[in-house]
Amino acid sequence: MKALAATLQAEGLSNVNTYIQSGNVTFGSNAGTASSLATRIARAVMQAHGFSPKVFVLAASDLKRAAAANPFPAGETEPNRLHLFFLSEVPKSADLAAMNRLRAGREIFAIKGKVFYLHAPDGIGNSKLAAAAERHLRVDATARNWRTVLALLEMAR
Repeated sequence: MKALAATLQAEGLSNVNTYIQSGNVTFGSNAGTASSLATRIARAVMQAHGFSPKVFVLAASDLKRAAAANPFPAGETEPNRLHLFFLSEVPKSADLAAMNRLRAGREIFAIKGKVFYLHAPDGIGNSKLAAAAERHLRVDATARNWRTVLALLEMAR
């Protein structure tokens, strides 16, 4: 994570902070859109480290809105069982029937704009829905559990 932070600082991003060994980073920038920053970061990582990651850039306000819109507040008490999948775009052709067939036990999900919420009270590791969500949403996604979302919000303050 130190190497990632150094790469981002070399790109001119300010206040770069990383969260555990997860690839999660908070930073400041006045240059560019979320999309152009994602492209720039992916290119910088490729040049510095030899691989091109899928990069999602969210404004702190987007992350805050996603947390506030959580449709499963009961899941907040088990932060490792509530996941927010941040989507590259609003899913227009998600296969909801397939997603409902994959739901197990007490799992529930909702899509709100560019966020897919999944509460898996019986554990995310056994969730067939979690494993296949991106494929059935038919858009790129990156998931974070509730604990990570809260930590990133705190770091972004």
